[in-house]
Amino acid sequence: MAKFRRRTCIILSLFILFIFSLMMGLKTLRPNTATFGDPFGLDLLPEFRQKTIHLEKKFDSKRSDTISSEAKFKNLKSVEITMQPSKHSELNLEELPPLNYHLHVFYYSWYGNPQFDGKYIHWNHPVLEHWDPRIAKNYPPGRHSPPDDIGSSFYPELGSYSSRDPSVIETHMRQMCSASIGVLALSWYPPASSDENGEPTDDLVPTILDKAHKYNLKVTFHIEPYNNRDEHNMYKNVKYIIDKYGSHPAFYRYKTKTGSALPMFYVYDSYIIKSEKWANLLTTSGSQSIRNTPYDGLFIALLVDEKHKLEILHSGFDGIYTYFATNGFTYGSSHQNWASLKAFCESYNLIFIPSVGPGYIDTSIRPWNTHNTRNRVNGKYYETALSAALQTRPSVISITSFNEWHEGTQIENAVPKRTGNAVYLDYRPHKPGVYLELTRKWSEKFSKNRAAYALDHQPPVS
Repeated sequence: MAKFRRRTCIILSLFILFIFSLMMGLKTLRPNTATFGDPFGLDLLPEFRQKTIHLEKKFDSKRSDTISSEAKFKNLKSVEITMQPSKHSELNLEELPPLNYHLHVFYYSWYGNPQFDGKYIHWNHPVLEHWDPRIAKNYPPGRHSPPDDIGSSFYPELGSYSSRDPSVIETHMRQMCSASIGVLALSWYPPASSDENGEPTDDLVPTILDKAHKYNLKVTFHIEPYNNRDEHNMYKNVKYIIDKYGSHPAFYRYKTKTGSALPMFYVYDSYIIKSEKWANLLTTSGSQSIRNTPYDGLFIALLVDEKHKLEILHSGFDGIYTYFATNGFTYGSSHQNWASLKAFCESYNLIFIPSVGPGYIDTSIRPWNTHNTRNRVNGKYYETALSAALQTRPSVISITSFNEWHEGTQIENAVPKRTGNAVYLDYRPHKPGVYLELTRKWSEKFSKNRAAYALDHQPPVS
């Protein structure tokens, strides 16, 4: 009897051990078809290898979908993640959908690092002071210290790169091509000029044009508010751009309803100059008129306030764009106003170009500006903006931005990174290229919709 009990105990113990082993084995498995894996979505990052993960606190993944993903995860000090950069494979252009030359993206070439520029440029952006001294005293001045501390709430997959690095430029063009973006709107200052935190970059334009042409992309110019910009030097600078770059096959020209193929120029902060001065350049009767000359073009004004509509009309501009990726921040950037803006443009034969963005957060350089942060909501914010833009049946849609990292509007690949006490935002639970994939999806929708409503029967010159 004792022998029987002993045998039973042994068999029972082996059975329990088998069940325990089976449960542990099943626990380590994850279905390949799962939409979301662990809370950080690392199973959705095929191009990355997880080296070390150390979790000492539980993470509420539902909350991360709403608020925590835009708060730099300050409470997740126990998360330690190291990722290896992906190896970029060559794109097979024949397998990609056609580029959409009516989908434009704002592009910035102002970044620098010691390897290519002798110093960091823009990644070391200063913390900007608030204009109200009572608020400014709560935010001490300072400057970011790359490569670990950069002027952004996100961290680029390419690191603190230089815009002069040919491999970086090529990677950017490849990413735009993969997203079915047809045109990049290059932030531009005249030769020897730059923004207050940067260096001159006009000498980069030939390389950007060449790399863009390799991927069948086009380049248009986003003219920034350089010092003493007025109708006189605007004429000279437009002439300079067309004379120097206009013959390049990647130089963008938009074919209008009348069949004319004209260069397009976005003019940032156009409202700074009074409409009378713009009229000197942009109306046929103006004293400095560019109309009906070899340097004529389509000039697109930035609309911020509602009052700018008539000012733009009287200035002689050919269209409007809204730029800001912050729904509700300005009249122009508010989705609810796009239908009326489109109707206004149609009434006066202007081009309406709504600007969409994946989100907005600039607190790395404007820590006092939290009220203008717009949560990405794992891509939902971007798709809502794209849907709102498509509903207006626009001729062109612009994206803010490809790589404006300071304001967190980039669709360029970003990766998880932690340095010291700060944890950068990222695109998890999705992979680093999720916004390029979303852009491609909506680019195809835009192409189909545009063909259906046929606002512009003539395609742009390619």
